[in-house]
Amino acid sequence: MCGIVGAVAERNVVEILLEGLKRLEYRGYDSAGVALLQADGTFSRTRRIGKVQALADAVDASPVLGGTGIAHTRWATHGGVTEDNAHPHQSSDRIAVVHNGIIENYETLRSGLESQGYTFTSDTDTESIAHTVHSLLKTNETLLGAVQQAVARFHGAYGTVVMDKEDPSRIVVARSGSPLVIGLGLGENFVASDQMALLPVTRRFIFLEEGDVAEITRRSVSIFDANGAPVEREIIESNVEHDSGDKGGYRHYMLKEIHEQPTVVRNALQHRLVGNDIADNVFGEGADAIFASVKHVQIVACGTSYHSGMTARYWLEEFAGVSCNVEIASEFRYRKSVVLPNSLLITISQSGETADTLAALRLAKEIGYSSSLAICNVAGSSLVRESSLSYMTRAGAEIGVASTKAFTTQLAGFLLLTMALGKHNGMSSDTSNEIAHALHSLPAKLEETLTMTQGIEDLAEEFADKHHSLFLGRGDQYPIAMEGALKLKEISYIHAEAYASGELKHGPLALIDDEMPVIVVAPNNELLEKLKSNVEEVRARGGIMYVFADKDAHFKGDDTMRVIDVPHCDSPIAPIIYTVPLQLLSYYVALIKGTDVDQPRNLAKSVTVE
Repeated sequence: MCGIVGAVAERNVVEILLEGLKRLEYRGYDSAGVALLQADGTFSRTRRIGKVQALADAVDASPVLGGTGIAHTRWATHGGVTEDNAHPHQSSDRIAVVHNGIIENYETLRSGLESQGYTFTSDTDTESIAHTVHSLLKTNETLLGAVQQAVARFHGAYGTVVMDKEDPSRIVVARSGSPLVIGLGLGENFVASDQMALLPVTRRFIFLEEGDVAEITRRSVSIFDANGAPVEREIIESNVEHDSGDKGGYRHYMLKEIHEQPTVVRNALQHRLVGNDIADNVFGEGADAIFASVKHVQIVACGTSYHSGMTARYWLEEFAGVSCNVEIASEFRYRKSVVLPNSLLITISQSGETADTLAALRLAKEIGYSSSLAICNVAGSSLVRESSLSYMTRAGAEIGVASTKAFTTQLAGFLLLTMALGKHNGMSSDTSNEIAHALHSLPAKLEETLTMTQGIEDLAEEFADKHHSLFLGRGDQYPIAMEGALKLKEISYIHAEAYASGELKHGPLALIDDEMPVIVVAPNNELLEKLKSNVEEVRARGGIMYVFADKDAHFKGDDTMRVIDVPHCDSPIAPIIYTVPLQLLSYYVALIKGTDVDQPRNLAKSVTVE
């Protein structure tokens, strides 16, 4: 959600800023802009609605030069998608600002600033930052002092970068809630909302902590904590790879990432599952000692990661014998909850910067959770750094907004966690070996499942004129049905809902007719006969069904029910296997609908604001 890039250098930085924005496009945005301090001491600002390429074309049409600059991709929160609302925002042709997050008290700030004579040219909350800093420069000798005084007035979340025309040798940045990372160069330094933006120019990074304000020049970085005291932050050498410029011959990143799942799951398990045992320190130093005392698990997450947690609950309780609650992070953080003894808090996030999940982690520490585990795809992210333990999913860069390979690697990690917790709670060696055997077979089973692609592409044609759909599953397939419905609505814009199939008679049956496709996930497990009864309930009411079933489940198709064979697999990994055909279905339906598969409307990859 939104993207920030900034630079202070001897050389012209405009191409660095634009390339940084392109590397952040996967996050989702609706407009883009860049501001440079030119050699003659004037500002150059260019903003465009739409893609970064439109901004790059505008810059090419009127070339600019400057060694100090800031750039931004915006995802609208306050004010519509217009050029006036695009960042950077300016004040009195002196201050330029880019900002991720939300300033919750902007209306109060705006009223006070207007009374001082400031004129607002946008509908955004961000413009209040620019004018506030400008007003405080009247009583502060430095930009740093003005920004430090300004942030004390802001309520909400922000990652912001401020540039002063009268002091072109530096930029000042502030972080509260929205991530910022400083990139260290030789005689030049940079800032961004994600290290991915800066990989072409540096591999050395400083991740700012909550409340930090930093002054960045070409040769120095000075960081101050929330109390204004100078602090040192660790310099991290990054080995992150970024492949967003290469779809690998696939039409979309999402399809590429679906087909990468066998490889990334294999990578995720490598050196972690050794024979039938888990290697030491898979979940971090001291994890085994923490796990030995865990009697309850509380999982918090959002979106697809929430579905991952819901699936894990079945495994943790059935196989590991550990009680588990799963809650949406935005609900957890705003309700009074009871902390059970010996509880482990688990947070899940692809980016590690999801605002509600990060806030839930911080709240959990306050209310008495003594240990926490982050399951995440981004090393060095806030969630990883602030958790007691961490498990890196090794999914690689996921560019498509609709998560695919991050989800399956999260689930693989949860099966490892089930084994790790189970050994302290009486899990039998037979059960542990069963899970290990299933995990060893998982990459090959995923490859086999991907051979279903052509059949699902043909099936998608039947959804061309549909506007609603229903997904059904039982047991640990219920969260997979939820994930399938989410994928379809995310990228095809077809309204989709998921239900535990045992709930059909409690309301959803009222929706069934021959215009409502019903998608069923049906592995050959102990709930199969129950599920078949639910299928008959739909058939009796004229519903049109698409049943993804184990070939040994013995469903018989007819004019009202199409049966799609899914490769047989061991029970523990069935939720992961049955995810793949639902991902493919959503992808090919979206192609038919003509939507923007990788960057669906109104959505962002990393949700760093509430």
